[in-house]
Amino acid sequence: MATETESVELVGEEVAGNIARAALFAALTGAFAYVSFPNPVSPVPVSLQVLGVFLAGIFLGPVWGGASMVCYLAAGAAGAPVFAGGSAGLGPLAGSTAGFLWSYPIAAALVGAVVHGFDGLADLEAVRTVRLVAGMVAGTVVIYALGTVGFAVVQNVGLVEAFAVSAVAFVPFEAVKVAAAVGVVRSDAAAAA
Repeated sequence: MATETESVELVGEEVAGNIARAALFAALTGAFAYVSFPNPVSPVPVSLQVLGVFLAGIFLGPVWGGASMVCYLAAGAAGAPVFAGGSAGLGPLAGSTAGFLWSYPIAAALVGAVVHGFDGLADLEAVRTVRLVAGMVAGTVVIYALGTVGFAVVQNVGLVEAFAVSAVAFVPFEAVKVAAAVGVVRSDAAAAA
């Protein structure tokens, strides 16, 4: 007696691939968090996490780039040591870095929207460098805005002081991250050609 079975596809291959890529970029952002050092003019450390945010938006687009950063925050909240310097738990999500961390999903989605639009992923070889940089600058504005507000609330300081200490102090480092992201995208495009 032979029994026939049908396979049921619970999640399509495209969705499964996007989930895997989102998890990969969440893990990459967590790995970048280990490259962290104190900023002499701010209690907020300098890390490469924002590079992960940029790359998630660029390579995954607005929806999955944002989703990858939600996964990143969830992993850190659950205890995975993925925040700056290997920290984890709810403390960083409520401390002086909270505004920065909470901005990551929005920033990645915005970077993805500027680079790709909302109707699918653009061919990164065809995306002009000016558009890549514009996306990352827009993402940086979101990160700095929410980071500044979060820092001001937690540290009980004014917005001007918070902006000077938690955002302006990081501009040179962000410029390096933008350049690194452009280099990664262009080298990936060259390798694919």
